[in-house]
Amino acid sequence: MSYDTYQSPLSSRYASREMLHLFSSDAKFRTWRKLWIALAEAEQELGLPITDEQLEELRAHQEDINYDVAEAREKEVRHDVMSHVYAYGQQCPKAAGIIHLGATSCYVGDNTDLILMTRAMELIRDKLVLLLGDLAKFADQWKNLPALAYTHFQPAQPTTVGKRATLWMEELLLDLEDVEHCLSTVRLLGSKGTTGSQASFMELFDGDEEKVRALDQKIAEKMGFPGVYPVSGQTYSRKVDSRFLNVLSGIAQSASKFANDIRLLQHMKEIEEPFEKKQIGSSAMAYKRNPMRSERINSLSRYVMADAMNPAMTAATQWFERTLDDSANKRISVPEAFLATDAILTLYRNVCDGLVVYPKVITAHLMRELPFMATENIMMDAVKRGGNRQELHERIRVHSMAAARIIKEEGGENDLLERIAADPAFGVTLEELKAILQPEKYVGRAPGQVTEFLRDVVGPVLARYPHIKAYDAEVRV
Repeated sequence: MSYDTYQSPLSSRYASREMLHLFSSDAKFRTWRKLWIALAEAEQELGLPITDEQLEELRAHQEDINYDVAEAREKEVRHDVMSHVYAYGQQCPKAAGIIHLGATSCYVGDNTDLILMTRAMELIRDKLVLLLGDLAKFADQWKNLPALAYTHFQPAQPTTVGKRATLWMEELLLDLEDVEHCLSTVRLLGSKGTTGSQASFMELFDGDEEKVRALDQKIAEKMGFPGVYPVSGQTYSRKVDSRFLNVLSGIAQSASKFANDIRLLQHMKEIEEPFEKKQIGSSAMAYKRNPMRSERINSLSRYVMADAMNPAMTAATQWFERTLDDSANKRISVPEAFLATDAILTLYRNVCDGLVVYPKVITAHLMRELPFMATENIMMDAVKRGGNRQELHERIRVHSMAAARIIKEEGGENDLLERIAADPAFGVTLEELKAILQPEKYVGRAPGQVTEFLRDVVGPVLARYPHIKAYDAEVRV
């Protein structure tokens, strides 16, 4: 590791090995060579004078890239694509004259970007599916534990710990839908030429439009894509980049909401993110257990959401068939969005895998507020015994305000039940009132909702990805 040169934290601290490789120079240049081979094969199949010997020579040197030759050549010609065409030709002297035949730089540059973004989004999809599986286990485990719910961060009608987890999952399912839509609609640029008119290929194939159209499709199929964008300038529309990064921004939004919830729950000592045995929470306050992973999720998510503006602005400012003001921005903003989202999902899974739940604290917080929430039931029971609903409502209001004042101004305990039991208008004992305060009576359908959601919604989604468990085992080794 170099200590005297800037290194991106995304590569040195956060992103996974798999995602880092996808956006490496090696992955890019190997893909260039695959595209040159696909182009030559397709051109031969459509009748151009390219020999089997030339193709075999190209295939033989597909992987052993002579980077030293390419780098030396680029210092002379100041053009990365032509430098690699030259380097490939040095290894393949018989095929040197047909490498990149009819193509422009965007043939390898843009098609490679589309291929690598697609592979990266597939990796993001797989991590989303694994994360949903992690959360499903957590939700099922804690679906029956009543917990205080909050609206406006004020105590509200109870939920369960598992039910709250389904809210996180619902947002991730929406993200997964967006990922799948993005993957199902992405296409290659194909071989469109310098302005998208395919003029150079029309010249090569003597004006045969059918062969030029077939060339596009053959290249797409050889590279594992269903087809190409039907029209383009020299480049594919930069709205494609914006589309990809908007999906990543959505994932960041979901992750950030989860992380905020965990940070608040950890403040209340109800649920904590994992904390290592020798982890230090603060350099000054040795007792601290800070939610550093969740804070990092928030931090990286903020970056991804802001980064999504880059391709949006780039797409909006392209001129006619192409300009080059996209290039420098694109080669930073797109990889970094994927690297950061990859890191976010890794952190999210890490937090989920080690969440610590404190049922006694959760119950204590709930029981402190539950008397207020039980007042409607208490009032209805009193009405059934002959009480006046309006008079009882006013008495409960007065007692509730008095109990709240004790809690807030004196730091005392909630004595609402004692006040109601002492009021003859209700005709009920303290023991009877305490019997009413069973938390599970106040969570509505929360446990059942969790069961139905996991069975009817999440289960079928996870079943669509049987290969991902094997992938997870491989990555975690």
